[in-house]
Amino acid sequence: MIIRFVSIALLTSLGACSSPGGAADPKQPRVVLATIDGLRWEEVFAGLDSTLAEATRTFESLAGDFHDPDPARAREKLMPWMWSVVAQEGVLLGNRHLGSDGIITNGQYFSYPSYNELLTGQPDDRIDSNDKIPNPNVTVLEWLSGIPAFEGSVAAFGSWDVFPFILNAERSGLPVNAGFAESADADRLPRESFLNTLQAQTPSPWGAVRLDVFTHQYALAYLERAAPRVLYVAYGETDDFAHNTDHAAYVRAAHRTDRFLQDLWGHLQADPAYAGRTPLIIPTDHGRGSGEGWIGHGTGLRWAGSEYTWMAAIGPSIRPLGEAELDFELRQIAATVAAAVGEDFAAEGAAPPIEEILD
Repeated sequence: MIIRFVSIALLTSLGACSSPGGAADPKQPRVVLATIDGLRWEEVFAGLDSTLAEATRTFESLAGDFHDPDPARAREKLMPWMWSVVAQEGVLLGNRHLGSDGIITNGQYFSYPSYNELLTGQPDDRIDSNDKIPNPNVTVLEWLSGIPAFEGSVAAFGSWDVFPFILNAERSGLPVNAGFAESADADRLPRESFLNTLQAQTPSPWGAVRLDVFTHQYALAYLERAAPRVLYVAYGETDDFAHNTDHAAYVRAAHRTDRFLQDLWGHLQADPAYAGRTPLIIPTDHGRGSGEGWIGHGTGLRWAGSEYTWMAAIGPSIRPLGEAELDFELRQIAATVAAAVGEDFAAEGAAPPIEEILD
């Protein structure tokens, strides 16, 4: 499906009164949601798991870049932007060593059920596989897009090709670029056309997931071109490299995703349409097992720990609490995203937002 968007230049020239996105109106808040698939809280809050690296025979190849006996320094090596910027100016939740639990309530602890919970604000027992079945539930993105002030100003980019079904793109009408989809907009930027060519010529390790660099770059180009008020970017490499039992690639993907987030945040700060009014909210969909179970997630003793998640946030409307000792549930993310732009998704039946982190 070809989806046409108004260019950012036209948005600027026409002003907020003639555009749903309202790029020139400083009173209109915006929000970016960025998920990292299956990245364990253990690595986020303690850095490289040396025991796991030894067991997977990856310690030698990773130690020079990421090892430190002090977990505080190790995590800074693994995710330097998260710990030098977000930890200072924003908030991080889910460090179980501090007694902060991020709980998944869907009881299944794998991707589609968890993305449904994260995006709709409630679990749904009917969603019990990763099959490409259109989501019967309305996500916060679809709900926001139905509000006149957000019409035509919500978009999603994901590495996994199931996201058009999770977001029910056919029903919602949301522009969703995921999997190996190209940018099909006639008004696309030259670099989006180049990305189309490059993606087609670049092999992926997986049949259903593209490399995150394409998701990231397509999202940045769209951010510049269309200036959506709500943007969702879903990175996936961490989960898929773990499923491939490639521990070194999993660790390096976590580090690379931190760089992607730094890049995304930098673009938001440099763009007048977003600077000073756009929080960035960063959760993960599920945890993973420990020991030999690190490669997967789900129910059962081998995957124990999959039920724990984490989240981070930074920007206006987010309290700079740093590493906070607060519990939260995955289903609270949806209403938190809505609250960041002044809307009440909880009134539609979603779980309440994480009020403690909101200004």
